[in-house]
Amino acid sequence: MTDLSEGVIDAAVHGEILRRLRATEQEHDVRVLLAVESGSRAWGFPSPNSDYDVRFVYVRSEDWYLSLDVEDRRDVIEYEIVDDIDLNGWDLRKALKLLRKSNPSIVEWLQSSILYRDDGHFAERARALLPSVYAVDKGVFHYLSMADKNYHGYLKARLVPLKKYFYVLRPLLAIRWLERYRTPAPIEFERLRALVADNEILDKEIGRLLARKQRSQEKEFVPAIPALNEFIEHELSRLSRYQAKGDTPDGDPAALNALFRDCLRGR
Repeated sequence: MTDLSEGVIDAAVHGEILRRLRATEQEHDVRVLLAVESGSRAWGFPSPNSDYDVRFVYVRSEDWYLSLDVEDRRDVIEYEIVDDIDLNGWDLRKALKLLRKSNPSIVEWLQSSILYRDDGHFAERARALLPSVYAVDKGVFHYLSMADKNYHGYLKARLVPLKKYFYVLRPLLAIRWLERYRTPAPIEFERLRALVADNEILDKEIGRLLARKQRSQEKEFVPAIPALNEFIEHELSRLSRYQAKGDTPDGDPAALNALFRDCLRGR
């Protein structure tokens, strides 16, 4: 079992997250296959008081799935945020069905470099299936919607929420990755930022904002930044004319079914 969160996450918080994952397994009679950090800490631009967004995939006993009412049973486990730890997860069956549909959440969970729990099988095999299931056009439209809503909803005023710049810049840069490489975009902001490193003015403004974000509180406001707004508006205008390429993979149900059965049987 791999854990790549030590040294990245505060030791006390790290220990508490692992304790809660074990408690979840006991309370719900499940086995956690993968648990990762999502959100700003995984993306690389947390504030000192950012929540810990822990997301996990779990599997139940075989009898639970061999039930007439399995479609009606709850397939998520959610908890209230306590001590800045936001913990919730998806059932394996739900996760794989959504993976086949290029759901952005499960795609990003699989790419998180901050791991709390990894059974050594599920995530590796699920990542290997990404080329056969991931629809780039769906990714583009998802990130475009995210960027557009956050920009027009938060960044058109004189004073704007600092963190919302990253909720616009990250998806726009993710789209650039998708357009260039036609593969799922990495979630680390620094890797995406490299795509605009040749724009010195833009890169410098992003660097300044990133440094401020990492020492500011979550709800800090800043004056609107013209250079960033200009880039954002240009990208939103350009992408409003985006034409889907139509290269949507079918996703191999046999491979997904095999992964489901193997995880269910502990292999």
